[in-house]
Amino acid sequence: MSLLFSPYDLAGRTVRNRLWVAPMCQYSASEGVPNDWHHVHLAQFASGGAGVVIAEATAVVPEGRISPEDTGLWNDAQQEAWAPIAAAIRARGALPGIQLAHAGRKASTWSPFSGHRGSVPTDAGGWTTVAPSAVAFEGFAEPVALDTAGIDRIVEAFGAAAVRAVAAGFDVLEVHAAHGYLLHLHQFLSPLSNLRDDEYGGSLHNRARLLLRIVETVRAAAPQAALVVRFSASDWADGGWDAAQTAAVAQWAAERGAVLFDISSGGLVAHQRITTGPGYQVPLAAEVRRSSGLPVSAVGEITSGAQAEAVLQSGDADVILAGREWLRDPHFALRAATELGETDASLWPPQYVRARPH
Repeated sequence: MSLLFSPYDLAGRTVRNRLWVAPMCQYSASEGVPNDWHHVHLAQFASGGAGVVIAEATAVVPEGRISPEDTGLWNDAQQEAWAPIAAAIRARGALPGIQLAHAGRKASTWSPFSGHRGSVPTDAGGWTTVAPSAVAFEGFAEPVALDTAGIDRIVEAFGAAAVRAVAAGFDVLEVHAAHGYLLHLHQFLSPLSNLRDDEYGGSLHNRARLLLRIVETVRAAAPQAALVVRFSASDWADGGWDAAQTAAVAQWAAERGAVLFDISSGGLVAHQRITTGPGYQVPLAAEVRRSSGLPVSAVGEITSGAQAEAVLQSGDADVILAGREWLRDPHFALRAATELGETDASLWPPQYVRARPH
């Protein structure tokens, strides 16, 4: 058996393989409520053989949405709409997961489908954003710096959203601390966006304080869930966040209950300089894994079974998370299994077995 299609133990849950679906924003909700698009979009990946399917960045408060069309988990209607989606993923053999998020200074922006760019004005349905410091993302509206009471409310909102996520049927909760979103995580973690001089700014431990509070709060609110943290392991900009700091903070988060670290990169500043290419973020995952001794997932232009298997065989990651390849091929895992010569047909839905290559 390949490593890619060997089982993985995730906080006591046996996941059928190590090829998972990364959260991908769809910008298709109304008032934070997911709909038929989200149901079909996510359930198809489970039919396609994914081990875990993680739903998109889902805001814990209304002002935490990236766009007005983002999904949420701050009220009963949203929880009820998510429940059949989680059930559909589980019924098709995958574990359902959801990413809990707050976009911070990158909130209240136009969706990619709108024809506009930048911040949505308040008279068009936008809102005033918040951040660790009153420093705007280039081209966006200036945010308001959070006071300690505002920080406390956001921590509480993460706990409440975690309770709702578990009630809706999600087994995996991912705290989004990457891509310049989640004001109190990546924006708080990086010295490029956090200019505070209180207990949430300055030293690495201070900048990580809010993330660690959120990890503790989510863990306490949903002790039965597997807790994952997504990091941007590099800002790709001078003086910014890097893999060494990521490894240190991941160790602190693991002490508070996180069990896996999803390693991505970038998104904090517009002047980042990223060189992309096949597997371009894998070295960051490998560095965090080696430095911290913790399990990590790798993501970033991983498009074939052979490539994913090589990442695992090299010891660079424990799990593969893919995004756009699943959009191109919702049966990515079925294809990858065939590429790797897997003979176990149980990954294939009975309705599809006649199409399985021999």
